[in-house]
Amino acid sequence: MHTLNIDVAVIGAGTAGLAAYRAAKARGASAVVIEGGPYGTTCARVGCMPSKLLIAAAEAAHALSHSAPFGVHLDGEVRIDGREVMDRVKRERDRFVGFVLKGVESIPPQDRLRGYARFIDNTTLQVDEHTLVRARRVVIATGSVPLIPPPFQVFGDRLIINDDVFNWDTLPDSVAVFGPGVIGLELGQALSRLGVKVRVFGRGGGVGPLSDPAVCDYACQALGREFYLDPDAKILEMGLVDGKAQIRYVNLDGEEVCERFDYVLAATGRAPNVRGLALENAGLELDAGGVPKFDPRTLQCGDSPIFIAGDANNILPLLHEAADEGKTAGDNAALYPAVQAGLRRSSIAVVFSDPQMMMVGSRFADLPTDGFVVGEVSFEDQGRSRVMGVNQGLLHVYAERGSGRFLGAEMIGPRAENLAHLLAWSHQQGLTIAQMLEMPFYHPVIEEGLRTALRDAAAGLAQGV
Repeated sequence: MHTLNIDVAVIGAGTAGLAAYRAAKARGASAVVIEGGPYGTTCARVGCMPSKLLIAAAEAAHALSHSAPFGVHLDGEVRIDGREVMDRVKRERDRFVGFVLKGVESIPPQDRLRGYARFIDNTTLQVDEHTLVRARRVVIATGSVPLIPPPFQVFGDRLIINDDVFNWDTLPDSVAVFGPGVIGLELGQALSRLGVKVRVFGRGGGVGPLSDPAVCDYACQALGREFYLDPDAKILEMGLVDGKAQIRYVNLDGEEVCERFDYVLAATGRAPNVRGLALENAGLELDAGGVPKFDPRTLQCGDSPIFIAGDANNILPLLHEAADEGKTAGDNAALYPAVQAGLRRSSIAVVFSDPQMMMVGSRFADLPTDGFVVGEVSFEDQGRSRVMGVNQGLLHVYAERGSGRFLGAEMIGPRAENLAHLLAWSHQQGLTIAQMLEMPFYHPVIEEGLRTALRDAAAGLAQGV
């Protein structure tokens, strides 16, 4: 077995791992990145990019079918060619993956090690049966894996995860989606708009990442008008019958229904991909999920020379967060023991449903009960939204009592992705509601809706309510 002595060993060549490797190298450390699976980040291969490609096709189909309110009529039916849809999804997906692969290939061959790593002790790794890596510091950046509840195994080969969707050659006739989170809503709505019979089932009443009850309720109603969505479904029986997934459930009208589906998409969450690392040999304190306990500022596991970044630590499983955390972990691995807090930007999250959802800064659920006021705007009568025929939505902004500081926001509505950036920048700068209202607003734009919500918050602050 070959032995490799190195300053920093990075396990995982995804977004966080590549950022960690480059940060360590920039600090002058010798480093190696270890990967056992295919190169190409989760975002490019099975996440952000292929899902947006499917959504783009769905939006095109939806626009053609919903132009009548503008006096624009399409005579005849809109024809959706499932093979052409999936062909473009896969071609463009592979193109994005190719860009990532070029980046990986730019890493010197001696710094790339193929195989699966497991800990022998806290800084010694064995990679498959061919290499022993003796490192001074280690970065765990192994990403996450789908969580599939054991009862779903009754669906056999009809059970899929989002990764599988992007390998379809054509669109199926029907799909049941379990989990109305980001993945479930985005893919469920897109498939529905592309002519697939879709049922989305949830548990507990949650919709997307939203925690504000009013915004969540609005989202459930708005999306439920387009496709079947039950965020707190009562499932009576599940099984495989004649090669189809069969689900018996109580529908929203209280009626018992039994339906069969080509596939069941489990969008029931993801978990850190740390099983198989033999972390018990690393001398680390683990949480209930088997993930090392770590400092979220430095990403250091206890006082050890081990750091954990990206989806593997499950703080915020988003690409931009993974990139920032990878740099922090790589910097600190190179600087150890002189570790320091890394960059933490204001949180921002977007769901590319239609209407879109977004969250910025502190969630409603995390704010002190009496410590903030809410500014609200409905987009149903907002000028530009009505002009474009996208007048569905509700935005809540949260302001700290006394100081008037902007704390966060939750929204479902038009162009939420754009408003999210304006609000995230304001949050990171620590602006007050009054300062935000001093910023320029053009007319007529959807951003005027944000100004309405800010004015509502300012009025609440002034009244002390």
